[in-house]
Amino acid sequence: MLVLVIAVLAALGVVGTAAFLFRRLSRGTDDLAPNGPSAGHAGSMLSAMFLLVFAIAIVVPWTTADAARLNTYGESQAAVETYWAATGLPAPAATAVQSQVRGYLDFVVGKEWPLMASGRLSPEGTSRLNAMRTQMGNLVLQDDDAKNARAAVLEQLQSMSSSRRQRAADARSEPPAGVLPLAILTGTIVILFPFLAGARPRGWTLVPLTVMSGLLGVGVFLAWQISHVFASGLSIGPDAFTVALLEIQQIPTSG
Repeated sequence: MLVLVIAVLAALGVVGTAAFLFRRLSRGTDDLAPNGPSAGHAGSMLSAMFLLVFAIAIVVPWTTADAARLNTYGESQAAVETYWAATGLPAPAATAVQSQVRGYLDFVVGKEWPLMASGRLSPEGTSRLNAMRTQMGNLVLQDDDAKNARAAVLEQLQSMSSSRRQRAADARSEPPAGVLPLAILTGTIVILFPFLAGARPRGWTLVPLTVMSGLLGVGVFLAWQISHVFASGLSIGPDAFTVALLEIQQIPTSG
């Protein structure tokens, strides 16, 4: 914050110093016209600044949300593969693993997903995965096919754990601080700039200004809606895990 204040004061100081020196040196002419070079230059720079900030406000959350959505499908698919791999285990262990995978998916959809709106995951989900990995590690097997099945189950559980850690990071992610307020501020200045420069739009000249204002408002609203991956109006739902639950119902249950 201190650096921001210093930067703003320095910029204002540069403008003030330049205006004072050029007037003292009698360089240039007074520019009072709304469509003069000063207003034109300032308007172009303000528009460029708004577009830069607005792009950050849109692109960063949208990219984060897209990656988070793909990650949920990766985690849910790993759960399905775990369920499939468990069919190669001896009957008691296979039934237990499949039941635990189904329970994990139900837990994520029903209990954990609402918690992610507040930026956190339940420790119970991690405990469930750790319990399955411990169970697989303690399982005594003699058959090579069963050992291969256990290795496949452990590999998919590792993938689920990695995706879960990424989901926890996605739930905590937020846009860079101050970007959205700055986008609103610069957008407002861009809208009001013709009036601040001394112009008085009337009649049909107000139409494009009004349309631009409306579109800027919609853009800011959309930027706000995607500002949080799991809590905004365009947040990610548990669709991937719901689909996984439907898919495992088609897989034969061991035992």
